[in-house]
Amino acid sequence: MTWGHGWMVGAAPKLRADICADRTQSGARSGALRIALVAALVPLSFTLVQCGKASNPSALAANSQANVQIVAKTNPQIASSDTFEDRFPAPQFKERFPSASESLLQRQMSDFSPKRAVQQQPQPEQAPYKVASLAPQVPYQRPAREDLTTLVSMKSSAFPYYGNNPASDAPFLNISKGDRRGHRAYSGRVYWQDETYSDSRVLMHVPEHFDVRKPGVIVVFFHGNGATLERDVRDRQLVPRQVTDSGANAILLAPQMAVDAADSSAGKFWQAGGLKRFMEESATHLARLTGDPNNARAFANMPIVIVGYSGGFLPTAWSLEVGGISDRVRGVVLLDAVYGEMDKFASWIESHRSGFFVSSYTRYTARRDRELMSTLRQKGISVSEDMDGPLRPGSVVFVETGDGITHRDYVTRAWTRDPLKDVLVKMSATPSLALTRVASTNPAASSR
Repeated sequence: MTWGHGWMVGAAPKLRADICADRTQSGARSGALRIALVAALVPLSFTLVQCGKASNPSALAANSQANVQIVAKTNPQIASSDTFEDRFPAPQFKERFPSASESLLQRQMSDFSPKRAVQQQPQPEQAPYKVASLAPQVPYQRPAREDLTTLVSMKSSAFPYYGNNPASDAPFLNISKGDRRGHRAYSGRVYWQDETYSDSRVLMHVPEHFDVRKPGVIVVFFHGNGATLERDVRDRQLVPRQVTDSGANAILLAPQMAVDAADSSAGKFWQAGGLKRFMEESATHLARLTGDPNNARAFANMPIVIVGYSGGFLPTAWSLEVGGISDRVRGVVLLDAVYGEMDKFASWIESHRSGFFVSSYTRYTARRDRELMSTLRQKGISVSEDMDGPLRPGSVVFVETGDGITHRDYVTRAWTRDPLKDVLVKMSATPSLALTRVASTNPAASSR
């Protein structure tokens, strides 16, 4: 059926009547508006009429052609490209057959056979975080630990002492005045216990470079007459600094002997096992000082070097004789200190050939040092008279110093400046002496 100008609109009489009525009521409207209205209603009429039926290809083609003609009159540019082929393009090969990436993965029979498990190489553990920085990152370094120097009270230290004087087998405290008790020294002077023999403190020094996990040594320093730990051992004689400057893996223990007195009494170090008890208690304190109680075992087995200056010869000699751990002593250093007890020194040297012995002396002790040298040579023990070479197990060295060297300054200036430092450096150069040098010498500190 045709209508108007011969367009095919299908069997839709009601639609035609409606359109005619509309044209009657709005005859004044422009032709362009009527064409647009028809173009909008024609597809709707097809949908209503053929609802529920399969699309007719001929009708679709005719409808498409009619739409093209209608749109061509209103918008020629759109009509030129809005064709049936544009709306319904012919299927392409790639749309009928999927590409390799779209296809299902093809399996072979070998894919289903058992396979041996392959061990994955462990991947390096990634850091849990990253630090943003504008500059290259520097590996983390633990802040340097400072030297630890402190005074610790110990029950096993030299004083107070209530035992006998082994020289006379009489009570050490042999003078009393009211409630006070005291000791008459060899010089005849009386020193009271509460002033001179009651300080149980020990100077402990742990250098910043000390490593308890490496071979090390404990230096036990017995000071001389008229001394205190702070004023003399630490500040004047610079014993802690010498230990640090040596670079050796060594720590220092210096018990307070008679306080600022002309007395060499050994106190508890006179007793059998005195040095052993002192070292056992020290191990506990050193472990606590270094921050790990488990270090106590390492300190309890660490080799010992005993250094005696001047009147310190007496506790040194008795510690070697009755201290109970003479086998742990790897070396003995006497600084102008051979005032007696030569038999005890000779006995230790003869029975401990794996250790070393050094005695440096001035004219005040020259006679006794030469006597000890003669005794050792008679026993067939080789003696050296200079400190030029390294210290080795069995080394026995006697060094005489010139007239310009004073007894008072002997701990800082003997055959060389800082003699204790020099001994530790030479000792650490010999691995068989079980000492590691873990830090370089500080030239600036050495020149002070």
